[in-house]
Amino acid sequence: MGVTDSTTETSAYARRMLVTVSLGWAVLQTGRFLVSPLLPTIIADLGITEATAGIALSIFGGAYAVVQYPSGEYSDTWNRTTLIVPGLVVLAVGFALFGLIDGVVLFFVAATVVGIGKGLFAVPSRALLSDLFTARRGRALGIYAAGTDAGGLVASGVAILALTYASWRVPFVPVAIGLGLLTVRYANSTRESYEVGSTSLGVRGTVGRLLDGARQRETIVAFVLFYFMVGGIINFVPTYLTQTKGFSQQLAGLTFAIVFAVGLGVKPLAGTLGDRFSRRGIAVAGMLLAAGGLVSLVVAGANVAIWLAVALLALGYKAGFPLADAIIVDGAPDDGMGADLGAARALFLGANAVGPAYVGIVATYASYDLAFAGFVACLLVAAWLLFRTR
Repeated sequence: MGVTDSTTETSAYARRMLVTVSLGWAVLQTGRFLVSPLLPTIIADLGITEATAGIALSIFGGAYAVVQYPSGEYSDTWNRTTLIVPGLVVLAVGFALFGLIDGVVLFFVAATVVGIGKGLFAVPSRALLSDLFTARRGRALGIYAAGTDAGGLVASGVAILALTYASWRVPFVPVAIGLGLLTVRYANSTRESYEVGSTSLGVRGTVGRLLDGARQRETIVAFVLFYFMVGGIINFVPTYLTQTKGFSQQLAGLTFAIVFAVGLGVKPLAGTLGDRFSRRGIAVAGMLLAAGGLVSLVVAGANVAIWLAVALLALGYKAGFPLADAIIVDGAPDDGMGADLGAARALFLGANAVGPAYVGIVATYASYDLAFAGFVACLLVAAWLLFRTR
């Protein structure tokens, strides 16, 4: 009876942590994805170019990427809570700053603070779920990752309301408040105390482990290419639709919501299938679907065709996120899980951070279609590398 009670209690705690960190991820992603549909208005209001906006988003992505490895390493040597709680606090501050933006400098500052907070939260929260759900790791990470799409759906609707009835700054304030409340919820629920230990980083051992063998190296390169594509696409799809396809900002925002509606169902499914079958095989299929969707988006003219192309793009690339995390964690030692995941995600998100600058610069001086053609090539090469290592 005592064993059963203990097992039940542990299971309940795992579910409670899954709900809490997934909600945290969903709320922060709501704030993150408010930027994309509001970007044309932000560009006009601040008097900046697409290239400047792309660089600002790349700085956000760069800050997010740089923090990944140390947050993962310290979540192993200290504990998960010691990184998760400060991460939520920094995120709340960052989104509050977005609500106060009055010029391009504060826009850059807010983007940097949010990037740091997201980096502090992302890896330890994923590592926590990997600790608690060893047998159903893919499913748990899929549910967590679906928070991106829940947040994206909310952001799409809220952005339309903000553009119609209020300032683009207004929606960021409730995001900051929500993150503050979730900080309190997590702090009251966790079983871990706050521990600060050695600040040394075992970079050499982690990188050596991560890049040990051709299979590992090709896997890393494949997901670097994948994340580079995602960084560019997700930030500029609404702007692309308004400037190239003739959509209004409201219609572009609704179309952008298709990406998240599809992802909300695809991520848990992809994670579950990855637990049961081949994570790499499913990732390859997803990348090929995404490449087809991106080609279709470029050539489509009618609204219905554009919506179908966006849905196909989302169906393909949204499957990749829980699979990438699970593939890295599967190959990591138990005492180095956070470090390996953090180092890998630092590489992935470093490439992701370059994506917006690439699109902004190529779109400014050439065209969006040329920029997107480069992403199709990235997806095909990434799929081939994963197919070789399946």
